This record gives sequence, C-alpha cells and structure tokens, in this order.
Amino acid sequence: MLPAQVNRLTVQEAADRYVELVRAKTVTGGLSPATAEVYARDVATFVRLAGPDRVLDDLTGEDVDAVLLAFARKPDERRKGDVKGKDTGKGTAKGPGTSTGTSTGQSAASQARFRRSVSALFRHAAAAGWVHLDPMAASSVRARERGGLRPERRALTREQAEGLIEAAGSPAAPPAEAAGPAARRRRRADQRTEVRDALVVLLLTTLGPRVSELVRANVEDFYTNDGLRYWRIFGKGGRTRDVPLPDAVAGALDAYLAVRAGGDGEKALLLSWRGRRLARGDVQAVIDRVQRQVDPGRRRAVTPHGLRHTTATHLLADGTDMDAVRRVLGHSDLSTLGRYRDDLPGELEVAMGSHPLLRRRRGQAGRDGQAGPDA
Repeated sequence: MLPAQVNRLTVQEAADRYVELVRAKTVTGGLSPATAEVYARDVATFVRLAGPDRVLDDLTGEDVDAVLLAFARKPDERRKGDVKGKDTGKGTAKGPGTSTGTSTGQSAASQARFRRSVSALFRHAAAAGWVHLDPMAASSVRARERGGLRPERRALTREQAEGLIEAAGSPAAPPAEAAGPAARRRRRADQRTEVRDALVVLLLTTLGPRVSELVRANVEDFYTNDGLRYWRIFGKGGRTRDVPLPDAVAGALDAYLAVRAGGDGEKALLLSWRGRRLARGDVQAVIDRVQRQVDPGRRRAVTPHGLRHTTATHLLADGTDMDAVRRVLGHSDLSTLGRYRDDLPGELEVAMGSHPLLRRRRGQAGRDGQAGPDA
C-alpha cells in the first residue's frame, strides 16, 4: 500500500485556501464574521513569521515554536504605550515584571488565541493532505500564566459603575458659542454625540455585550414586544439572543434615535459624526470621554471588556440566576461565567451578614424582643 500523497503547498497557498474556507463558514452560520476575521488575521501573522514561500509540510515542531515565540515578543499595537517604548511595568514576553524598554509584547491571552488559530490551521492541513504530520504535536511553547486580570479589565465597583452611568446621563454642557446657523449646527452635533455616548455606556455597563456585538448592531435589531424593548444580539458562532432592555436603557435608545444622524439607507445603530458605523476603537474613546466627567474619587480606567465583567459581576452579586446571566452575556456554558465574575470589596461580609439559613431566626428574635401590652 502506497503512502498517502501530500500536496506540497507553500505556507501562503495553504493559508489562502484555509482562510477562504473559514470565511465560507460565515455563510452557513458555522462561524461569526468577527471570529472568522480573527482566524484570518492570526493566519496572516503566521504566514509572515513562518515565511510565505516555505513548504507547509517542511515545518517542524521547532519551527512552530520559533513562530510562537516571535509572536509573543511582537509589540501589541493595541497598547499605544508599548509601541512608543513606554515601560508599563506589566511584564514582557521574557517574563513578568521584566521590561525591554521597547515593548511588553503580547498578553498571555493573545498568545493562547494565536496558538489556537495556528492549531486549527494545521488540523485542517492534516485532514486535507497538506502535511504528513501535525507539527503542533511536537510544539512545546505555551503562554505564560496570566497572573490575574489587568486593572482596566476588572469589574468596576458599584460606586464606580454608578459614577460612569451618571456621567453619561448628565453630560457636561458644551462651551458657549456665537449665534448663527454654523453655531447651531455645532451644538446639534455635540448633543447628538453626547446622547450616543450615553447609550454606548449604558448598553456596555448594564447588558455587557462584546464590543464586536455592539458595533455590529443595527437599528432593526431593536424591537418592542408586549410593551418591552428588546435587543436581538448577533453573537459568536452565529448564535443570537434576545435581551430585554432596562427602562433607563430603552429611554436612552429612544433619545438617541430621535437625533441619530444617519440617512434612511444607513442600518448601523451607532454612527460617528460623519454618519459612519463606529469602529471597535471608537468605543474605547467614548468610554474615556465619559470617564473624564466622573468625579475623580469614583473614576477608574476601564475597557469595554471590563464593563462586560462589570455586568456579570453585579448581576451575580445581586442574586440574579446564573443561567439568566449566561443568556445575557451570550455564553453557551455556565462554566464560562467564572472568568467574568470578579470579587467585590466587602462582598463576603455582606453575604455572611444576611445568611439565608439564619434569616428566619433573626426575624423570630426580633419579634420576641418586642414588648407586648402586658409586659
């Protein structure tokens, strides 16, 4: 019996075919467009680091290790301070707490994601006959331990979250301007942006959507059923979920739609002042702009993902059913909630102070302590 023939594709050729297949899965609902783009981006990075003209079947476990290490040391362009050479003190690819003076490299979460993307590529390559053996089996490089979430990814405390929501609902007054049509146009633009920013903050803080879900939202995704407003969220893996809006969020949505600048043909919910769909990076700018209006004692830097943690943490801390929280966040497994549940100061003390098994006893003690008319 002859051994199976391998199609000796170059790394670039194999990547192109694989990415085409991945993007095709978005048509059938097998993958969300955002997930497909993450795979495509990681595979493109793999091609650059491995060499586009090398034959895929020639790559060994050592070659894969070299690629993974090169990716780990690659600057994270999302952190502006890293690219400029700022020492953030958060560690580098060489180890926690070590600074090269030029970059902190990729986070452990990004390294793990990149490794998963490369593994998926080689699994498909082995099944398609592009490689004899999957070199990932001989790879030994793993991402370092996360060592806890970065401060900006932790949940806000109740006081910090309420400060952010209050600042969004009470924007600072725009500076006084001279009268005239141009000035009136500027005031309307300022007002529209502030109302939009309030909606962004409320949606992120109370419903905890992924930032990709937020920027993909269209006006038609919001509907009313039996007097209650809902948001149909298109999430990962082609899954959808319908989440009811709290009254305050529904009010903010109506206020924004009343001044939204888009024309009849623009489907996107959140628009820039130019009338274009907001990008992922714009959402962080919105949060930062609202944060500047929060009292310094209640202010703390936070990312959109940190607000997702905030939603999960406070819903669970308030006794909301875990399955309901799972459905709000769009997870398929309850166990995933553990990553989004952060500790709150004084939480254990409050829980033990109102223990469910002792509430009846405390109530009885209170009744016994009341003096009757014949006492």
